Amino acid sequence: MPPSFPLDGLKVIDFSHALAGPYCTMLMAAYGADVVKVEGIEPGDIGRTWGPPFIGPEGSFFLGLNSGKQALAVDLKHPEGIDLCRRLVEGADIVIENFRPGTMERLGLGYAAAAAVNPRLIYCSISGYGQTGPRRDDPAMDLILQAASGLISVTGSADGATVRCGHSVADVTAGMFGLIGILMALRTRSETGRGQQVDISMLDGMISVMASNFANLFGSGRVPGPMGTAFATIVPYACFPTADRDIAIAVASDKLWRSFCEVMERPDIAADPGFATNALRVEHRGVLESMITDIFRTRTAPEWLAALASRGVPCAPVNSLADVAADPQAAARSMFPVIDHPTAGPIRITGAPIKFSESTGEIRSPAPRLGEHARTILRDRLGVAPADIERLIAAGVVADGMADRHAP
Repeated sequence: MPPSFPLDGLKVIDFSHALAGPYCTMLMAAYGADVVKVEGIEPGDIGRTWGPPFIGPEGSFFLGLNSGKQALAVDLKHPEGIDLCRRLVEGADIVIENFRPGTMERLGLGYAAAAAVNPRLIYCSISGYGQTGPRRDDPAMDLILQAASGLISVTGSADGATVRCGHSVADVTAGMFGLIGILMALRTRSETGRGQQVDISMLDGMISVMASNFANLFGSGRVPGPMGTAFATIVPYACFPTADRDIAIAVASDKLWRSFCEVMERPDIAADPGFATNALRVEHRGVLESMITDIFRTRTAPEWLAALASRGVPCAPVNSLADVAADPQAAARSMFPVIDHPTAGPIRITGAPIKFSESTGEIRSPAPRLGEHARTILRDRLGVAPADIERLIAAGVVADGMADRHAP
C-alpha cells in the first residue's frame, strides 16, 4: 500500500510569497496536501531573487522553502489570468495568501468573492498586523515585526548593540499559526460543512509565543531587557565558556542544582544558603554566574558535557549550523534529506519535522521552477484543452514553465 499522509486529498492554492506563507504550504505538502503555487510571471515569488547563494539558476532560499509544490505562473493583471485563478479557487479546499490586506480583494480573489463560489473554502490570510486594527495596512517583514513585537528589545546582550534574532522567527511563527488555524478550520468544517477565513497576524503570533516574556513584565512591573543567553526566571540557565568552546546549561530545579554542584565539585557552593532555591539564585545571579564562568573555564567542553550528562543535567555544545547538519541525531530523524532538482542537481533541504506512528510525512519533490507545471495544472485541474493551453502561453497569460531561466 502507498504511505498514508495526514493531509492526503486536500487541494491547496498557494498565492503566498517570501517566507511565512511558503513555509506553511511546504509543511502542508510534506504531509500530503496537493499544493499549487500560483505566482506572477516575472520574477514570480520574490524569494526566488533572494540571493546569493544560487544553486544553478535557482535561489537557495527559494529551494529551501518550496519543496513538494506544483507551480503555475499567471499574469494577475490579465482578465484571463484572474479567471484561471478563480477556477482554481472554486475547486480548492484551502487558499493561503500573505499579501498586504486589500490586495486580493482588488484582484477579485478576496475571501468574500472566493467564499461566494466555494462556501467550503478555508481561506488563510497572513499579514503583518492582521485584517483589522489601526495598523492593518502597514507594510511588514520579519525584521519589522521582530522590532514591533518587542522581541528585539530582549534579544542580545545588555551591553551590546541591537540584535535581530538569528532566524526569521516572526515569519516562521506566522506560518506555523497559519497551519494550526487551517487545521482548526478544517475540524470546524467537518461539523458545519462551511469554510471560513483564518486571519493570521505576525504581531499576534509573536505576542503569543512571547507569553513567558510578557508574564515577566506583568508579574514584576519591570520592562525586560536583553540578557544574552540567560533566562529571567531560572539560574543557572545560560551559555558558559569552557577552555575551548561555549556550552549551554539549564538547571531548572533544585534537584538539578544539587547534581550540578556535584559536577562542579564545589560543595561550598552547594551549601551556600544564598543559592539554596531558584528564587535566591535568580536574586544573586551576578555573583553565581561569575563563579560558574570561572569554574567552567578550567576544562574543555567535551569534559564538562560528559560530566553534566552523566548526572542528568541538560546541556549541549553551542553548535554551528554546519555542526547541526552533520549531527547523527538529525540524520536519524531524516531532517536533512537530499533531493534531485532538474537544474540545481542534488540539494539538501530541511525535512518533515512531525513524526507519526501510523501516517507519515516526507519531501516528495523539489521546489518547482517558475510555472513548471502549467500544462499539468491547466489540463488536470481545470480541464483546459491543449490548444487553449498553448494559446494562453503564447499570449503571456501563463508562463511556459519549461523555458530556460538564469540566475540574476
